[in-house]
Amino acid sequence: MDMIIDPPAPAAGGAGEASSINNGGGEEQKETKKKKTPVTEIMKLELQLLRVPVEHLKKTLRSTQRTAEKELSAVLADISSVAAPPAAAAAPPVSSLTNLVCRLHGMKRKLEDFTRSEAGQVQRCRARIDHLEEFSPQCQCNSNWNSTRLNRIILDYMLRMSYYDSASLFADSANIRELVDIDVFIEAREVVESLQNKKVAPALAWCAENKSRLKKTKSKLEFLLRLQEFIEMVKVNDYLKAIAYARKYLAPWGPTYTKELQHVTATLAFKSGTNCTTYKVLFDACRWDYLVDEFKQEFCKMFGMTLEPLLQIYLQAGLSALKTPSCPQGQCPIEDPLSQVTFMRLADPLPFSKQHHSKLVCFITKELMDTENPPLVLPNGYVYSSKALEEMAKNNSGKITCPRTGFECSFSDLTKAFIS
Repeated sequence: MDMIIDPPAPAAGGAGEASSINNGGGEEQKETKKKKTPVTEIMKLELQLLRVPVEHLKKTLRSTQRTAEKELSAVLADISSVAAPPAAAAAPPVSSLTNLVCRLHGMKRKLEDFTRSEAGQVQRCRARIDHLEEFSPQCQCNSNWNSTRLNRIILDYMLRMSYYDSASLFADSANIRELVDIDVFIEAREVVESLQNKKVAPALAWCAENKSRLKKTKSKLEFLLRLQEFIEMVKVNDYLKAIAYARKYLAPWGPTYTKELQHVTATLAFKSGTNCTTYKVLFDACRWDYLVDEFKQEFCKMFGMTLEPLLQIYLQAGLSALKTPSCPQGQCPIEDPLSQVTFMRLADPLPFSKQHHSKLVCFITKELMDTENPPLVLPNGYVYSSKALEEMAKNNSGKITCPRTGFECSFSDLTKAFIS
């Protein structure tokens, strides 16, 4: 660790005040510690693990209810037609009964499929609860549990990056398929791929299927999809079709997104070959990437997932404790993760860590310098631990050589530094 230590300044007053404050708040701290347990903290971090299958199950139940109501209405209508007087019947009674039986069989098959799907989702919830219950706060080493948790975090990242096939193979090899949400992401796969291929139909169908949920969150995804479809019509110079489309699908959004509609409909005058930057960006292909990101965000909100991958969240949580003002200047030791460009890029938006007391680590032994292993200052200003310098002097006839600069001195020339 590169440091030049000045003579220690006199300690400021107020130690007694700090001590009294700490003693005064001791009771509150004890009460807080009693309430918090390792299991409680683990549950806070694992909220997504339980919430996603529950939200998926709720969605399946809503779909089952809609299908059952639709099928039941059709069956009741058929029964009414069969029970109607012969003169009013639209078809022979035998034919109507046959159609009714076929519809009932079809309804039974659909409900059985839904039941199997719901049973599988309930089993997944049970497996995740059992997995969390395996964590033991009394056990100092939950190596198997932590290994499974790490695999889940990595697999979550793979799914978010659309590596579906690799994620499926990894889930099978690690035997954690019931602890991850592959089928939930597979549902979004068709929409993501269609948007990447510049098609909005599957995304609009998804919006129609989840219209009530999107309305509650005030999502503008459907509006953005409609705008993009309008822009694509303008791009191919199909103005009449674009105007008809705007009247039918964009006009209802007018009271909510007036400015956006005015901006987009102006493309009818500027057209796709315009050099005006304000309207040229509307025809840019990168808007499709924006739609993909917007869909992924709405998808995560619907299932109670974090907007960022869990791997990124955990890495940034760790890096936030390591980031100091010297890190962006490239002064990190090679052992520090922030010496790597990728980690530094990940830590770039994070604030610097709040450290009340510095920790001095010896450059030679990589051990902490404290009262048991106090720091010693060379005449050239560099600091190393007494343990490392004593060992060096013992093996070098009392001589000390600075490993950074090559400066040589006697062990008696060293000055002891004090840490307050």
